[in-house]
Amino acid sequence: MSRYENNLTVIGGGSAGLIAALIAATVRATVTLVEKGAMGGDCLNTGCVPSKTLIRSAKVAHEMRHADRYGVTSQVPEVNFPQVMERVQAAIRTIEPKDSMARYTELGVNCIAGAATVEDAHHVRVGDRVLSTKSIVIASGARPFVPPIPGLHEANPLTSDSLWALRELPRRLLVMGGGPIGCELAQAFQRLGAQVTLIDMESRLLPREDPEVGEFMASVLREEGVDVRLGHRASEFGGGVLHAQTDADPVQIEFDRVLVAVGRRAHTEGLGLEALGIKTAPNGTIEVDEYLRTHCQNVFGCGDVVGPYQFTHMASHQAWYASVNAMFGRFKKFKVNYDVVPWCTFTDPEIARVGLSESDAAAQGIPVEVVRYDLDDLDRNIADGATRGWVKVLVKPGSDRILGACIVGGSAGELIGEFVSAMSHGLGLKKIMATIHIYPTLLEANKFAASTWRRAHTPHRLLDAVAVLQRWLR
Repeated sequence: MSRYENNLTVIGGGSAGLIAALIAATVRATVTLVEKGAMGGDCLNTGCVPSKTLIRSAKVAHEMRHADRYGVTSQVPEVNFPQVMERVQAAIRTIEPKDSMARYTELGVNCIAGAATVEDAHHVRVGDRVLSTKSIVIASGARPFVPPIPGLHEANPLTSDSLWALRELPRRLLVMGGGPIGCELAQAFQRLGAQVTLIDMESRLLPREDPEVGEFMASVLREEGVDVRLGHRASEFGGGVLHAQTDADPVQIEFDRVLVAVGRRAHTEGLGLEALGIKTAPNGTIEVDEYLRTHCQNVFGCGDVVGPYQFTHMASHQAWYASVNAMFGRFKKFKVNYDVVPWCTFTDPEIARVGLSESDAAAQGIPVEVVRYDLDDLDRNIADGATRGWVKVLVKPGSDRILGACIVGGSAGELIGEFVSAMSHGLGLKKIMATIHIYPTLLEANKFAASTWRRAHTPHRLLDAVAVLQRWLR
């Protein structure tokens, strides 16, 4: 007889929890999924889906202002901000049935709405009900971090969770944070008609990327009218004014609303992890090993609550390892694979990367050869009037093995996929160069980057010998 009611209990109905529960149901396990909020988690309700919907509306407004670049009369768009935000909600409503409890129940998952508390390694309480379970997967996600700056709470700050309730466009929007979320939303709101000021305490934007990428994005935002203030440390809020410190003098910045995008903190409070001795990092993430297992042998974690990459696609990736190890680890365990991790910042132009950057390679002492192809040479980019950006590939010296790639340009998030596949399956630049790419497409940029590498490694001595042969054949 079964000793437990469930093979697996999953806490959290976001990307990680949904995939973990689905995998369990697919292999005919008895699995219960517990979610206290909206199914679909951050990605569907407050993150990826709403932000990309907003960004699309903002891009339309931007293109209307600059239509003269394409031989069409420009015009100042009349932005109906409430309608823009309703479009965001419509996108969420269209997608949410895919993540609903009804659908997952049909797929074989027992779904429970409520807050979960881990009582011990084999029991999870949801209200008055206690579930017994062989293993537990914690996939409780994360939330925006609001720093304890004096006066910030009284300023009623917006975050990437709460801004979707806005129906009035702020006239002056202050965005705190120069990471991907801050840059995306600063550009979008500026294009929709707000006057945006973006501040960050660092000396450049997008610090995870190479310096040239951050400098490029700062120039793009400034060109579009965003007031980018770097090296500004917020010290106090009061009366619609931010008081900040710089290396020179204190400054004051007036605003109507402030959007905080300075990082995220994992949802671990109230789960009962302390009773199990499960440790958390300062940002709330739980400590797991290479199998995504906590120090409790049958309690696992995946997604934003674990890190180190807080992406929807990483949450789904980790969910496979967490659920499979939780159910079958006694027979075989799988180490989570972080060898090839892509991501994209959905600004315009987009910024996508996979693997090493030049900064990473230098910091880790890894020798690399840098191959670069600028998009102002690509026929499709010229036709589209979008020639800003580049493809940069890092390869192992003396080889065509790809160690990393960065694409800055239109549809970079789509184009990086070819390098992701190549790195995942051990294909080098020679294989990309030998692949037929449709003309004229943006994807040709990857092939031309590979061709740039090939030209730099032209076998001149062999060609000299071939030239002799050709003369003889004449």
